[in-house]
Amino acid sequence: MFIETAYAMGAPGGAGAQGGGGGAGLVMMAAIFAIFYFLLIRPQQKKMKDHKLMVEKLKKGDRIVTAGGMYGTVEGVSPQTLTVKISEGTKVKLTRSSVAAVVTTEEEKE
Repeated sequence: MFIETAYAMGAPGGAGAQGGGGGAGLVMMAAIFAIFYFLLIRPQQKKMKDHKLMVEKLKKGDRIVTAGGMYGTVEGVSPQTLTVKISEGTKVKLTRSSVAAVVTTEEEKE
């Protein structure tokens, strides 16, 4: 009814050593890290750097789009916030990081 003896699977012929060394695994891990770096990490860092530069260059009169999709014109600039005019008589205060893009005149025509 119960199995009294269980045998573990081993290499055929009783060979205890496996082919290949530990160096192959290390090389494979380095290759995977390099792929992730060049395909995921590096482009994200570049995008963050470009966004930070764009936000730092904002000045009064620039047309912007917020992360929420609102269009507006920068009316006031401070180190952490922007005052944005979104319509006549309506101004909002935003953090600089909530600016998604600066709008050019060609983009507004579309």
